[in-house]
Amino acid sequence: MKLWAGRFQKETDTLVNDFNSSITFDARMYRQDIEGSMAHAAMLGKQGIIEPHEAEKIIAGLQAILADIEADKVEFSLDNEDIHMNIEAILTERIGDTGKRLHTARSRNDQVATDFRLYVKGEIPKIISMCLELEKVLVKKAEANLDTVMPGYTHLQRAQPSTFAHYMMAYANMIRRDVTRLEDCLERMDECPLGAGALATSTYPVDRFQTAAALGFKKPTDNSMDSVSDRDFAIEFLAACSILMMHLSRFSEEIILWCSWEFKFVELDDAYSTGSSIMPQKKNPDVAELVRGKTGRVYGSLVTLLTVMKALPLAYNKDMQEDKECVFDAIDTVEMCVPVFTAMLDTLSVVKKNMRTAAAGGFINATDCADYLTKKGMPFREAYMIVGRLVNMCIKTGETLDTLPLKDFRSISNLFDEDVYEALELKTCVNGRKVYGGPAKEAVEQQIANIKTFIEARKV
Repeated sequence: MKLWAGRFQKETDTLVNDFNSSITFDARMYRQDIEGSMAHAAMLGKQGIIEPHEAEKIIAGLQAILADIEADKVEFSLDNEDIHMNIEAILTERIGDTGKRLHTARSRNDQVATDFRLYVKGEIPKIISMCLELEKVLVKKAEANLDTVMPGYTHLQRAQPSTFAHYMMAYANMIRRDVTRLEDCLERMDECPLGAGALATSTYPVDRFQTAAALGFKKPTDNSMDSVSDRDFAIEFLAACSILMMHLSRFSEEIILWCSWEFKFVELDDAYSTGSSIMPQKKNPDVAELVRGKTGRVYGSLVTLLTVMKALPLAYNKDMQEDKECVFDAIDTVEMCVPVFTAMLDTLSVVKKNMRTAAAGGFINATDCADYLTKKGMPFREAYMIVGRLVNMCIKTGETLDTLPLKDFRSISNLFDEDVYEALELKTCVNGRKVYGGPAKEAVEQQIANIKTFIEARKV
């Protein structure tokens, strides 16, 4: 018999039972459910809502169930719908009528909301830790490539000279923001719904502050109706995961391009590449491609939950059972992608020669050429036009700004002198950009130091 069966005269149809059940996916919250139930039972005993010895018996029974679940000795039933009713049914079967007292002053609504928050709250630090490991690899790659000149791009066209270290720090800053977004999300969800009941708390003298503290929450939620009827904490979490995956996807796209023969800026380690079933020469960036592809799954989870919640009246609605699968899938996806992406990045080799060769083409020092004239007194817009004419001349003659004879420079402006070649040297162009956040060696070293400080501050 179902725990809620008193009102009903018929058994639930098998199709409805299967359709209504969530035990196939919410079973992963068994630990959170048991911890929440133990905290609730302890509070009931302390408040005199049940006898202290009954609370002790319930807690001991729950501890035994937890041990048996982790020893794979418990089989859950679809008839009991979800992890919450399964555990309560097992408890009652084991300790008798005392088990029926556990649900006093509690609803599945606040129970579910508490379990779900506990679960997500427990996963966020794991994802943050994975992101910090990625940050360490980005720092490592940057430190090894402070002088590795490569072209920076806009519109996927060579634009201005940069370094591989500067690129790595760009992604390091993105991941740093991902970490702080997750930290902010964790801070906002650190409130305990337990004791909110179905929507209007309880007539029993429950102590919500006791259960919140016992479960490691900062405080109880402030409004009982809000406690059970919103999942914005999960939506915010999925949004943070989606942005993280977007950053990994962009980075994956770069790596896919960079390891192609058209670029050949990097070489992936054999352990993080795959081959072709028909083309023996192929070395495919499948890890990066899968990360790029799996990003869509996490986006889908976010859109799913936003759509589920978009028109629900207060308070709890059964639609909200659809909150968990999408969150669980996003967690599994992110926790799979970040470590394998980190390992792939850590093991790839940088082909410095090819980066330098690419940087030599495409006139990426054209802005520096205009700056050269501007520093000699010419208005920038005039200098811009002159350098444009020089680039056009180079295209026609097959030269670059580095190789164009001085007489050709001077044919367009007599401000050009022998020092133009030093000014247009790529390392000069890079290291002249010493502005905070720029690609100059000393500027990137400061960026590396900032990220290292960020990582160090999060060591436990």
